Amino acid sequence: MKSVLKIEELLMFAFSIAMFNTLNYPWWYYWAFLLLPDLSMLGYLAGNKVGAWSYNLAHHKGVAIGFWIVGFQLSNEALLFIGILLFGHSSLDRVFGYGLKFTDDFKHTHLGWLPAGKKHKA
Repeated sequence: MKSVLKIEELLMFAFSIAMFNTLNYPWWYYWAFLLLPDLSMLGYLAGNKVGAWSYNLAHHKGVAIGFWIVGFQLSNEALLFIGILLFGHSSLDRVFGYGLKFTDDFKHTHLGWLPAGKKHKA
């Protein structure tokens, strides 16, 4: 089942690239800004709770879709780009097992524990 989910996320990542190609930005913008949402990890400097909140805000697909919808309604390419980039970044993260974070530990995600993380207690 995990493989099916990874393929689904990979296809969503590819969809984000296709959506980006509808914008009037140079192709390299997508790749140059792709890792920008990971700056949200700086929230972990203020502790796990703030870190999880800031990380999840930047990696939640609902937030990405919200940016895209507002950008579409306002015909604003910058907001469309932000939405597409957040969506693609989140999809690619999930291909590698990085999900939304719980507040107890950075390595505890909605997809399970990251490798070398704590083991789930029975």
